[in-house]
Amino acid sequence: MNTKTINWYPLVIVVLVAALAAVFAALVLEKTKPQILTTHNNPASDSVSTQTYHWKMVTSWPKNTPGLGVGAENVARVINEMSGGRLQIHVYGANELVPAMGVFDAVSSGSVEMGHSGSYFWRGKVPAAQFFTSVPFGMNAQELYGWINHGGGLELWRELYAPFNLIPFPAGNTGVQMAGWFNREINSVKDLRGLKMRIPGLAGEVFNLAGGTAVNIPGGELYTALQTGVIDAAEWVGPENDLAFGFQQIAKYYYYPGWHEPGPSMELIINKTAFENLPKDLQAIVTYAARAMSQDMFDSYTANNSRALKELVEQQGVEIRKLPDEVLTRFYEISQEVYAQQAAKDPQFKKVYESYKAFMDDSADYQKISEQTYYQVREQQRQ
Repeated sequence: MNTKTINWYPLVIVVLVAALAAVFAALVLEKTKPQILTTHNNPASDSVSTQTYHWKMVTSWPKNTPGLGVGAENVARVINEMSGGRLQIHVYGANELVPAMGVFDAVSSGSVEMGHSGSYFWRGKVPAAQFFTSVPFGMNAQELYGWINHGGGLELWRELYAPFNLIPFPAGNTGVQMAGWFNREINSVKDLRGLKMRIPGLAGEVFNLAGGTAVNIPGGELYTALQTGVIDAAEWVGPENDLAFGFQQIAKYYYYPGWHEPGPSMELIINKTAFENLPKDLQAIVTYAARAMSQDMFDSYTANNSRALKELVEQQGVEIRKLPDEVLTRFYEISQEVYAQQAAKDPQFKKVYESYKAFMDDSADYQKISEQTYYQVREQQRQ
């Protein structure tokens, strides 16, 4: 029987062409399809998480207080904006959720995630923490932030707070403050005897040793305390806050300079466990938002204090007076004694103080020929 021979070559060629076309199409599709990010269960991983976090921030300031309270609100707002709403922070003023002086404990315990306050309020728990707000005759804002951010200060600060499950960040500065409001003249050291004054931190201890009586009262209670005679004098911040609080209505004399707080930094304290549970990008947002708002608060005070002082003097008739040199010299002498005594009995205080003082001494050499000399020259030319 005759059989017909089949030619397979055309069929093979067709199959090969079809296969090559399929491979080419697959490669094109792979190149053009959108890439999908894989998220992991670890919230602190480098991947992007879509989870939304809701935190509470408690503060030591009355709600929306100029400068301080507004600064806390600004930190929360910027974090919310930078995170695209993934980290939302509700801010509570003093006594809305916890007392003004209860911020440290509330954040440490984890009952809230974040607090905005001043580290010198916690002197009873961590005496060395006072250096991270301000100390008598210490560094101004520029010097303090130089030490904290680039001089080893932040590492020391976090070492102090680690046992309390807290991570601190600098978060605002008022610049050099005023010495305060007084209901009687201060002409000599003798005039300090028996004087009851609201003045916190190491400055309060110095004031006590100079013959006065230091009282630590939250800002929201100062007006009533001064008006009713519970205290005879009070320092709060500076012209912007003092004008807003109305101290010019109940105290006659407004003294300078702010020997007790030459550049106080506010602090943002965060519960360590809560912070470490955030994704890495949100941790970075919190870190840099605090730093940005630190500068923003300082800028705000620089602008608003000038305007407020002008109003206090020209429209409110406030008497601006400089503390006598005798009083300032005595405050300085006592402050140096206090530092030495504290350092001798507290190793943590000694460690922080030595770092702080070394940086300040180095900075002072440059400040003499830069900021200090410039101000003197500028003032001479203005006269």
